[in-house]
Amino acid sequence: MMDNDALLESFLLHLKTERRLSENTLSSYGADIRRFSSFLADRGLDAKAFTRPDFLEHLTALRNEGLSARSTARHVSTMRSFFRFLVREGILAASPVSDVKAPRIGRPLPKYLTLTQVSLLLAAPDDRSPEGVRDRAMLTLMYASGLRASEVVTLRLENVDGNAGFLYVLGKGGKERVVPVADAALAALSEYITGARQGFLGKRTTSALFLSRRGTAITRQTLWNRIRRWALAAGIGERISPHTLRHSFASHLLSGGADLRAVQAMLGHSDIATTQIYTHVTPERLRDVHRKHHPRG
Repeated sequence: MMDNDALLESFLLHLKTERRLSENTLSSYGADIRRFSSFLADRGLDAKAFTRPDFLEHLTALRNEGLSARSTARHVSTMRSFFRFLVREGILAASPVSDVKAPRIGRPLPKYLTLTQVSLLLAAPDDRSPEGVRDRAMLTLMYASGLRASEVVTLRLENVDGNAGFLYVLGKGGKERVVPVADAALAALSEYITGARQGFLGKRTTSALFLSRRGTAITRQTLWNRIRRWALAAGIGERISPHTLRHSFASHLLSGGADLRAVQAMLGHSDIATTQIYTHVTPERLRDVHRKHHPRG
């Protein structure tokens, strides 16, 4: 019979090999598993004999440690998945946590840039330097296609179909989707690929699209740092991330009248409820609607 550590490791391996979750998601699951493992060890509990009262005690301990409602909700979800896995593997007859509800959390509106801020950000990189040419291509592509940070750093040359104006993107769970690319982004990409990228590459060979000075694929940390650098240069005071451009892409499409299902497909969301968070109404949109439709507008 497997002990607690063996069961937990088997679950993580299942997530990686069978569910093919991203590294970031696996990292979140791993953090939850470590918390749960510590609780089991501290109490001398066996996961195979775990009960609902044990889990409620665990949640109380997490709350006393100051874990946020959002993180606690994720932890509950992880534990449900873990015990469902044990049931599926025939280790347990039923899950002890199936009826435990996660704390309710409000879903905040996504942070997005105004059209003016986007224009300033995309114009900020210095195109007299190879890094600036690369960064402008990256930023323009991210805003044009709504890519996640992980999708940007793993793009390859063969993912770009410049003639058709599409990107072939490998998203979460290894799912591929086709995303349109605006002409401005294709032009910025072409300038980068034929110039700066060749300089970074030197005599090396790689199909990675966005490269560092060393000729290797850029990292997520580099991407974050470059976005932050150009946001400051553009006079954007609030802290922004790669996801801010993704939020801006979706928000601007929907506020311009794009179909929700089409935006869902471009973002790679499996559930349309995830996309619906972008249907918030901006003050500018409210003003335009008021002026257009109110008799005294």
